[in-house]
Amino acid sequence: MALFRAVIGTARMVRHAPRLAADLPADDAVLLDAPDDRLAPALLAAGHGEYDVAAKLLAGTREAAEWENRDRYLLRLATFAQARGDWFEAWQCAAPHDPDALLVKAELAVRHAWESPARAELLREAAPLITAAAEADPRDPVPWRIALDHARGRGASRTGFNALWAQAVRRSPHHYGCHAAALQYLSASWYGSHRECLDFAERAAADALPGSLVRALPVRGAFAYLSGPGRSSVPAGRLHAAADCAIELSAAYEAGDPYPAEVRNLLAYVLVRLERWSDALEQLRLIGPYATSFPWDRISEDPLGQFLELRDGVRLEVAAATPLRAGRPRAQRRSGGIRSGRTRSGRA
Repeated sequence: MALFRAVIGTARMVRHAPRLAADLPADDAVLLDAPDDRLAPALLAAGHGEYDVAAKLLAGTREAAEWENRDRYLLRLATFAQARGDWFEAWQCAAPHDPDALLVKAELAVRHAWESPARAELLREAAPLITAAAEADPRDPVPWRIALDHARGRGASRTGFNALWAQAVRRSPHHYGCHAAALQYLSASWYGSHRECLDFAERAAADALPGSLVRALPVRGAFAYLSGPGRSSVPAGRLHAAADCAIELSAAYEAGDPYPAEVRNLLAYVLVRLERWSDALEQLRLIGPYATSFPWDRISEDPLGQFLELRDGVRLEVAAATPLRAGRPRAQRRSGGIRSGRTRSGRA
């Protein structure tokens, strides 16, 4: 019987795997952290040593109170500045009090501290830069996301954390970046527990507006549980509910939309760990060419290669489970499995 099942499984994979690949971009069409149409010109100009386009981009997000985009673009521009800092140095010299340049400067300082053996000292030195960025535009929640990352690094007390959190939500009650930073502080890997992390995520998602990325916060809590230390008695159903919540959010966006790409990548990881292969394949279709570093860089030094390898594995799992004469498989909910695995620790 075991041999028979193996033969049938192989036949199913041979029959269905090519068809299941038809809706997925070719491997060479998938890009890691591909910029959207607004960010791409700023990165291109920065590559030529020019800061004006990046400055206008961040200024536009601040003036329009586009806080989610502001944070996303900040993170990408800071990453670029870490590798090619000449354009940002020119920006600082030309406009040292520009709120947007101050924001990038604060983000870079905290990143540098996190990556240094002298983390504690460098984080202390970064504190005034975060304050300057926050004071430059009191409406902006993004400096408070940086402050929450900073607080986690320096081991802030719960009282100190709560004070920063209050400042963040006062400015933007549903800012995803601030919620993600708070969630990590509350995770079992840092100063909280698996239950506290999931409790926080579920409350935030329930309060969030339709279409808000915060609706996917529980799946980020599920990731923290699946990749974190130890395993407390968190019911599997709670992890499946987190995935279902994120699936509902993902369905609110078009396939191949770069805006929810990180949430979809994270959701695909969690669905694989829950062995919900058909649901994972659907998310991989929706991701399209927009692979993101997180979460794949937590389990591999080659995040794009890991994404593509996982994509192939999911497709084969679905093919092997599809009857030989079946059409496209339906999504399979709550299959119940949770695979063990090891992930590398990281900031995000």
